[in-house]
Amino acid sequence: MEFKKEKIEGLISFYPKVFGDDRGFFLESYNEKKYLDIIGDSFNFVQDNFSMSAKGVLRGLHFQIPPFEQGKLVQVTTGKAIDLVVDIRKNSPTYGQHIMVLLDSNLKNQLWIPPGFAHGFCALEDNTIFNYKCTNYYSPESERSILWNDPDLKINWNIENPTISEKDKRAMNFKDFISPF
Repeated sequence: MEFKKEKIEGLISFYPKVFGDDRGFFLESYNEKKYLDIIGDSFNFVQDNFSMSAKGVLRGLHFQIPPFEQGKLVQVTTGKAIDLVVDIRKNSPTYGQHIMVLLDSNLKNQLWIPPGFAHGFCALEDNTIFNYKCTNYYSPESERSILWNDPDLKINWNIENPTISEKDKRAMNFKDFISPF
């Protein structure tokens, strides 16, 4: 497996080794020991989530506050998506900065997102299937969102007229956000 530490501390892209031939392919999508060796922190996945989105659907920027904060290992298993992560750790030198990663089912790449980040994605193809391995359970009372197109974050999604949920349209502005991380 190959990996790349992203420009924001704690974010790591993974590129599993794929064994393919005329029958199809095989890959190891998760191996606790290998991931722990690379990430360096102890964690335990307790919940897996899947979503399917049409082209142009944008979800996010979501996170959960302590004590229900979540680390996520995310991957697109069908289609392609722009994955976007914003650092919301108040003492981080990259607080308020973001990265974008193209998650592509053909590449089979993954992104590790530790707690302390707001996360969103936009599907680039119809029927894009996105899956998350989470280190904590979903807690509706702990869920928060930052506006996907917040003017202070200056995120350029490069997407014309994305489809946004009503809940995500009502997300808070970054300037009104007080980080618990």
